[in-house]
Amino acid sequence: MNYDKKKYKIWDWKSPVILHWIINPGLVINELILGQTIPKVMLIEREGSKPFYQRSFVPCPHCGTLHSGLKWSSQNKTAFKNWFGYYCENCKGIIPPQRNLTSLIIIILTFPIWGWFRKSIRQSWLDKQPARYMNLNLEIPEKKNTTKNWLKSGLFFGIFMYVTMTIIFPLIEQKEVTQKSLLIGLPLWLICGLGWGYTMKVWMNKKGKINKASNKVLQ
Repeated sequence: MNYDKKKYKIWDWKSPVILHWIINPGLVINELILGQTIPKVMLIEREGSKPFYQRSFVPCPHCGTLHSGLKWSSQNKTAFKNWFGYYCENCKGIIPPQRNLTSLIIIILTFPIWGWFRKSIRQSWLDKQPARYMNLNLEIPEKKNTTKNWLKSGLFFGIFMYVTMTIIFPLIEQKEVTQKSLLIGLPLWLICGLGWGYTMKVWMNKKGKINKASNKVLQ
């Protein structure tokens, strides 16, 4: 599909955010277990006083509908369980996700196990989607103690990555989990988690460029 590049920034596999999703092995748990995915294409409005999450849109490649990024958010309880992609209630189609590389390898290797049931599993998931998108709230979420919110999400992410990278992955790879690795990993991942939480806070509240020409006309 063709998009207005003057109006939107186009995020695809070449953008840093989506590229990070592809190559980060830690996100395999988010994708395969939690069903937290990212679309192959996102459109970000270049101008406007709205924060990032209100300037982001997910286009449906089947019918062309532009969906607000808030449609798949924690406030609507739709951020997870998107294993097959994003559901478009306009055409009843599925907006394909951008797969994490590690997830893709696991999906291919385990295909002989679940491949026999893929059509019934997909259809069962698809049948449940219309109910998930009733009574959506696409307004700006209330800002109640933003400091507490980013600290909480940062700590959760740090602990999640600590358990995953320091304990689960080594056990899968049949490597020894040592006391040293546990002690070093805890502060390291907590710092990384808090850094991620703060970065997300700044990023999600970042406003678009203001059109100076339009401001002069209004004045």
